[in-house]
Amino acid sequence: MRGLLYIALLLMITGCKLSHSQHPKILDEAGNLMSSDPVAALSKLNNMDVSEFQDSATMARWALLYSEAMAVNRLSAPTDTIVNIAIDYYGRHNLSDELQEALRLKTLIKASGSSDALATALYLQKEKEFMLYKERAMHNQYVFMGIVLMLIAAGVIVWMRQRIKLQSVQNEALMAEASCLKCQIDAGQTDIDNLESKLRNLLETRFTLIDSLCQTYYESHGTKTERKAIADKVKAEIDSVRTDSFSEMESAVNSCRDNILMKVKHEYEDIKPDDYRLLVYLFCGLSTRTICLLLDESAEVIYKRKSRLKSRLKERVASSVPDILAVF
Repeated sequence: MRGLLYIALLLMITGCKLSHSQHPKILDEAGNLMSSDPVAALSKLNNMDVSEFQDSATMARWALLYSEAMAVNRLSAPTDTIVNIAIDYYGRHNLSDELQEALRLKTLIKASGSSDALATALYLQKEKEFMLYKERAMHNQYVFMGIVLMLIAAGVIVWMRQRIKLQSVQNEALMAEASCLKCQIDAGQTDIDNLESKLRNLLETRFTLIDSLCQTYYESHGTKTERKAIADKVKAEIDSVRTDSFSEMESAVNSCRDNILMKVKHEYEDIKPDDYRLLVYLFCGLSTRTICLLLDESAEVIYKRKSRLKSRLKERVASSVPDILAVF
């Protein structure tokens, strides 16, 4: 950015230099002397260093006045170089009056006029200065194009750096969001693991006993009385899980799932006890067959109750407890 500032200052200084050029004033003086003292007018024009001109308009005006001075002083030009400068410029800029004057002067300095060695030498000198002017103008054009290209390149670099910075900020935001999401997933997984661990510890003994009794019951070849006694024990254990362990299961769910059951009760105060019990079992991850056993209902009835409960929770609770439907 500092380099761009230096370039801007350089252009400003150059502009100030151009604005203070004395060439137009000298050309005005030569034009005023053309009728009264054409020799002095030609002398002024010869004294000007053409190679120092700053723009093509000044060059064209000088060429037109120089050709006029040659014609007024009845001098012939060795070439058409200088008058052609005016013809080319005024033709390209559609300045018809000046163009016609330049064409007239071209005819005059070719058709008539005497040859003068000094005038010819000065004329050829001005041609050389004009060639130097053309070289300098081309050099300045290349410099200007180089500056423009540098400015464009600098602009592209700044734009690309801004895009890279913006992309970096966006990437950092995405990384932070991904990290936060990972933390939430890890926290959720930790809660699920804790819930499973608590439920496993809570029910391990009872379900192990039930499983053992069931295996014994189905594999026993004893009497009907023995099988009935085993079945009664299994039913007793199931009733114990249904009554004694329910509060512990409810507490475990609330502890591991951010008090979700308490939120349900708060939003859905008139929930039926049987529906609430079914919801607790669902949160505990019990299978449909196990729930059938604990609620003493068939699988078909349990599926229908789950569907109705889901609809009621969606209507009454889902807006404030959005995670509630995930259990289904």
